[in-house]
Amino acid sequence: MPRSEELEISRRGVLVGGAASAAAAAVPAGVAAQAPKAPAPAIAKVGMTVNGKRHDLSLDTRTTLLDMLRENLQLTGTKKGCDHGQCGACTVLVNGERINSCLSLALMHEGDKVTTIEGLGTPDKLHPMQTAFIRHDGYQCGYCTPGQICSAVGVLDEIKRGVPSHAQRDVATAPALSNGEIRERMSGNICRCGAYSNILEAIEDVAGVRA
Repeated sequence: MPRSEELEISRRGVLVGGAASAAAAAVPAGVAAQAPKAPAPAIAKVGMTVNGKRHDLSLDTRTTLLDMLRENLQLTGTKKGCDHGQCGACTVLVNGERINSCLSLALMHEGDKVTTIEGLGTPDKLHPMQTAFIRHDGYQCGYCTPGQICSAVGVLDEIKRGVPSHAQRDVATAPALSNGEIRERMSGNICRCGAYSNILEAIEDVAGVRA
C-alpha cells in the first residue's frame, strides 16, 4: 500500500477516534453506567385445591396455571409442549372439565379444584384410564401421555353430560359414544409418536364399547 494511502487511513482513524471521544465526553458522568430498572412484577395471592390439597400462593400475576403447577408445586407430570394451546400436553381438569393450562392464568382459578395426572391415580391404585393406556400401549415416548389421559377422562365425561361437538349432525341430540365422536373430541391432543389408534382403543375400553 502506498505511503500516502496509509497516512490517509491513519488520519481518518484519528478523526473518527477523536469524534468518538468528544461524543463520550459530552455525556454527563455516570449516566452511561445507569441501566433503566425494570419495574417489579405485580404479585397477588391465589388459593385453590390441587389434587385434593389446598394451596395458597403468592404469584406473579403473569404466571400461567401450567407454570404454577410445574414451578411452584413441582407437579411436573403436566407437560409444557407448544405453550400455545395447540398440542394438549398441558391438559388438566379444572372443576371436572379439561383445559389447556398453558392458556390460563393461575389467578383465574381462585377457589377452583384442579386435578393433574398425579391426582388421577397412584402407582398402587391407577385410574381406569391409566390402566387402559398401559393395557393397549397407548403411549410411546410418553411425553404427551399425561395430557392425553386427562383429556380422555374429560371426553368421556363430556359425552356422558351431553356436551355437543362438531362431530354431531344434530347438536340438539345427545352425542353418541362412537369412534368418530371420540376422535373429534381428542383432536386437540397431539401425539408425535402416532399412537392414536392405541389411544382410541384405551378410551373405548374404559367407555365399555370395546371387548
